[in-house]
Amino acid sequence: MLMIQLPIYDKQGKQVDTLAVDEASLGGEVRFALLKQAYVMFHANQRQGSARTKNRRLVEGSTRKLYRQKGTGNARAGSIRSVLRKGGGVKFGKTRTREEYHLDMPKKMRRLANRNALLAKLVDNEVKCVSDLSFAAPRTSEFRQMLEALGVNRSCLVAMDGANRGALLSARNVEDVDTVRVEQMNAFDLLNHRFLVIDKGSLQAFLSGTAWSETAAAPAPAKKAAAGKVKA
Repeated sequence: MLMIQLPIYDKQGKQVDTLAVDEASLGGEVRFALLKQAYVMFHANQRQGSARTKNRRLVEGSTRKLYRQKGTGNARAGSIRSVLRKGGGVKFGKTRTREEYHLDMPKKMRRLANRNALLAKLVDNEVKCVSDLSFAAPRTSEFRQMLEALGVNRSCLVAMDGANRGALLSARNVEDVDTVRVEQMNAFDLLNHRFLVIDKGSLQAFLSGTAWSETAAAPAPAKKAAAGKVKA
């Protein structure tokens, strides 16, 4: 069983610990075909699918024949909506909807692709794991200094707990940095950024699968009682 020894850093870029990550739990090897399929799926599902062009039925204009068929010396012509005339309709125009662009994958394949994308990052030494990613107060300058200390000089995805408000506000104004909740981390976001910055607790929750179970087990907000009704 192969284990990846991932170094754990503090905010000053000093290594303070290591974390053993089992490659088998992330797919065992980088599966390029699976990652390509997942990337194409995520990318296609982001298409808005609202591009439209009007054909001769939808464009405004009279349907009257412009002039008689014979005897004028001109080429025969129909209405002003013809695709051959300026302002007329578009032949074979775009009419596809968002649903026609939609792609899907089985749930097990999607989850494996998400974990396998993390394995690809680990193999390439592009994961920067921090012991603690919390900030007492939102400070963009402190967050930028932390990235410089970690050697992050390219695009970066920061995965964190949804309750970590300080880190979220500190990172949102840094150029080429995007944030995501750890339970929403996917293959598309991981492959679209050079580095992944994540705290140790969030990474362990992702590897163990508790990031999703905690979200699913969260109680629904209580509904307010209807006006005029008082419960005993």
